[in-house]
Amino acid sequence: MTAFLDLGVHALHRAYRAGTLDVRQTIDEVLKRIGLAGDDKVWISRASDADLRAQAAALDARRNEIDRLPLYGVPFAVKDNLDVAGLVTTAACPGFAYEAKSSAEVVQRLIDAGAIMVGKTNLDQFATGLVGVRSPYGVPRNPFDASYVPGGSSSGSAVAVSSGLVSFSLGTDTAGSGRVPAGFNNIVGLKPTPGLLSNEGMVPACRSLDCTSVFTLSCADADAILAVVATPHATPSIGRTFRFGIVGAKDAEFFGDTAYATLYAQSIERLKGLGGTPVEIDYAPFRDAAQLLYNGPWVAERTAAVGAFMEGADDTAGVWPTTRQIVLSGLEYSAVDAFEGQYRLAELKARAFAEMKGLDFLAVPTAGTIYRLADLEREPVLYNSHLGHYTNFVNFFGLSALAVPASFRPDGMPFGITLIGRANAERVLLAFGARWQRAVPLPLGKTMSRLPQPECDPVVVEDRISVAVVGAHMSGLPLNGQLVELGGRLESTGKTAPAYRFYALPGGPPHRPGIVRVAEGGGAIELEVWSLPAEKIGALLRQIPAPLGLGSVSLANGASVPGFLCEAHAAEGAKDITALGGWRAYLKTLS
Repeated sequence: MTAFLDLGVHALHRAYRAGTLDVRQTIDEVLKRIGLAGDDKVWISRASDADLRAQAAALDARRNEIDRLPLYGVPFAVKDNLDVAGLVTTAACPGFAYEAKSSAEVVQRLIDAGAIMVGKTNLDQFATGLVGVRSPYGVPRNPFDASYVPGGSSSGSAVAVSSGLVSFSLGTDTAGSGRVPAGFNNIVGLKPTPGLLSNEGMVPACRSLDCTSVFTLSCADADAILAVVATPHATPSIGRTFRFGIVGAKDAEFFGDTAYATLYAQSIERLKGLGGTPVEIDYAPFRDAAQLLYNGPWVAERTAAVGAFMEGADDTAGVWPTTRQIVLSGLEYSAVDAFEGQYRLAELKARAFAEMKGLDFLAVPTAGTIYRLADLEREPVLYNSHLGHYTNFVNFFGLSALAVPASFRPDGMPFGITLIGRANAERVLLAFGARWQRAVPLPLGKTMSRLPQPECDPVVVEDRISVAVVGAHMSGLPLNGQLVELGGRLESTGKTAPAYRFYALPGGPPHRPGIVRVAEGGGAIELEVWSLPAEKIGALLRQIPAPLGLGSVSLANGASVPGFLCEAHAAEGAKDITALGGWRAYLKTLS
């Protein structure tokens, strides 16, 4: 075995297939690393060394089945509010502990795919917190600086991956617990759309909002895990050019952290370099929804989950004081408050979705700052709420999200951004996240692992049809919204072949042009090529009135794409504007 064993999912599979590594060697290395890490407060319980070696031996004996076991010999960890058969589930509260008779569905799927469950990880008690310090089992050690918080509530799961103890881990996410720890540990955190992954076998925080999350070193690895635990949906992919929402200066909040503010601005520039156009959004509806989670009636859902236990627990149960305070505060809310909260949330969701219209994703800081352990001792509640500023609203709105590493502060602490997409856009975000990781080369966690080979990157296969537009459907013009609403994406700009006459048709507003192919005397006309999902072409055609119809448009580069041509008879009474070369030039003559 080499001096360094890369525990990345794809790296392990490559070595297993090549016959240069067996599962026993992998488990021996994992146990060695756990031993060297010492008392890092990552684990609440672990499978015994003997059991792990027995599992490894059993898998080595099944090497010929590797093709049907997509996670063959891959070690992983599980947040200790998810059940693993035969191990105790504590939710970081000793008095609450019980032995699980069966594994959570998502855990069982991973085991059935050949993965090896190493142990249960530490967390903010009852998954209540974004800091990672609210546990009687100690604070998992942030591998970049132990004086800083590891992020919560999935603290142990994130540290286990960042420290190279396992290949991947499971967390949970209600308010950001699958994203904030990723940002503070320089790893990838996938927060799926609520409901995509089963929550069976989870101790809930807010049952209606919770989802199981995944931590990995790379987006390619996260995609491999997602393929096992869920059936990803088909959604429009992100093209070479895209539009992304950003938090503008008037709304940005970094809690005095000028380094994080600078790194966010740099991340926006990097996204622009990948072909993106930033669009400043009004962050108010997102921010106001985020505040509902801990300052509204949804706190009562935490009370519904474990409030009865806390009310009956004595001092020996190990209930964390701040957690008790938060959970039992839900008793202050009434049924009227709950309904009014739902009405308010619906209003904010409508406003937020209007802000996201026409965007491929939002790109926000994963957190506005990072705190030291000493800071949390002074302000355990306020500073925790600060960390949810950019995360709390996502599950409320039923969205998908992906936290990716972005840079480091001058003091060496990680900074990350989160890409927030529509429901069921996980694979699309992961495919783009892989592009991001290749364009922004950073260490993977605090390890020497390397990004998987490019051929391992997620690929979103989508059936799209190109459409050439020459008039009011072009970017920024009155009918462009029809394309955007149908999932349209600008692919390129250019001109037609010099074979068309261009006319301003009567009527309007909106004013519309038409192009007619001619045998001679034609000109080259400015155009944009957009693509639409194939199933949306019919909807577009229904919005295009006569005398326009879909035909083949020849481009200046020699290619041909579908586009809207004008019937020749309609040009007889129209104004010939061919000499102007394009619709925008004609519109300037009208102003």
